Parts: sequence; structure tokens; C-alpha cells
Amino acid sequence: MSVNNEREELINRINDTQRALARLFAQHYRSPLFTSNLTLRQLKVIMLLSINGSASGQDLAHDLGVGLGTVTGIVDRLIAHGLVSRHEDPHDRRVRRVELTPAGTRLIEDINNAGVEEFRRIMDHLDTETLRTLDEVTRTVHKVADDLARQDRAHEAPARR
Repeated sequence: MSVNNEREELINRINDTQRALARLFAQHYRSPLFTSNLTLRQLKVIMLLSINGSASGQDLAHDLGVGLGTVTGIVDRLIAHGLVSRHEDPHDRRVRRVELTPAGTRLIEDINNAGVEEFRRIMDHLDTETLRTLDEVTRTVHKVADDLARQDRAHEAPARR
């Protein structure tokens, strides 16, 4: 077997295992993604606000690829759920900014932590050598992902000017 074929086979097996784990977690762990009663676009707004801290309606419309009127409806429903608030931009009174409320922040934390306890339970059953290997591998994957994200941002920056 050539090195390229072996690499491709390994990548496919890793991807298959990740999908199988995701299915297992989805079947046995009730994630807030499934119990929140929010639409996909509403969840995207919550995620964007958790990353950016706050955003204008224009920012959200751009990031979601929708019109400002659509964003207004999404934000209104999120306000009704108590997950976001809208306020005047301190630097430009014409702009209204949207940010997470404490309830919105808790929802994001719950989503981000979903499955962590179950994954911890699995890791508790691994031997120390396997944990060392897993630690090394996950740190390496994280470093490569971080490097690729930095490269992507560097390529995007000139295009925005």
C-alpha cells in the first residue's frame, strides 16, 4: 500500500470513528441543541454573538447571508426567549447592537459542554498511556487547526480592504 493510500485510509477511518461517536453521543445525551426549540438561524446568531461579544444587525445579516428584515425577526424572537438584548451602540447612536443575556450565555455554555461529561466518563476508562497519546494527538490537531485558521484569516484580510 502506498503512503498516500495509507494516509487516505487512516483519514477515512478517523472520520468514520468521529461520526460514529457523534451519533452515539446524540442518541444517549440530550444536547441543548435538540431541546432548545430554536431554529438553525437563531442558533447561528447565538453562536456568532458568543464569538464576537456583540454585533449590529448589519453584521448579523452579512454573516447569515440574509436581509436586515430577516435578522430583525430572528433577533425579536431571541429577545422574546430572553437569550439576547438590543441596545444603542455607544459609538454610533444610529446603530443598534445585539448581545447575549446571561440566559443566552448559559445556553452557549450548555451547548459547548454537551457531551463533555460523557467524554470524561469514556476517558476515565482509558489507561494512562492511551491518555498520553490522546493528549499529544489532540494538541497536535489543535495546533494545525489554529495554524490553518490563522492562514485563512491572513488570506481573507487583503480581500476585505
